[in-house]
Amino acid sequence: MKLRPLTLADETQALQAHSELAADNFEFLLGYTDGMAWPDYLQILDNLLTGTNLPEDKVPATFLIAENNGELVGRTSIRHELNDFLFSVGGHIGYGVRPNYRRQGFATEILKQSLTYINQLGITDVLVTCLDDNVGSFEVIQSQGGILENKVEYEGALWRRYWIKKVS
Repeated sequence: MKLRPLTLADETQALQAHSELAADNFEFLLGYTDGMAWPDYLQILDNLLTGTNLPEDKVPATFLIAENNGELVGRTSIRHELNDFLFSVGGHIGYGVRPNYRRQGFATEILKQSLTYINQLGITDVLVTCLDDNVGSFEVIQSQGGILENKVEYEGALWRRYWIKKVS
């Protein structure tokens, strides 16, 4: 499995993944709106990466898909800094795996590679969060060295906040 940027050729699989995860109330394609032209969406992602023309509530971020044997299995969003919302609930890394690919080790590998990427940006203390009842996710976070700092409530849901420190 490898992480890589979205391309024009990924439109069909990416939109399918977006639809599948909408059923879980998870936004696979961050900032995508129905009917948006695919090149326009890719430009939004490029703007996030470079920090260009960002909406007030956004921070520079890298959006990568997880591909395994030509199949889009998941994605990660790696935030280069934290605003108040990300510090409280969202964290540095947000990842998701398509339903048909869960429980196969992809989430662990996505987080592992995301940590390598963010460490290369110079960020060594990484915040990763998940819903309190998402056992699969918090087990993945803990497997990568996540230490639970606390739990916070946001919009009626309880979130776990984990810190992962780079091991030298």
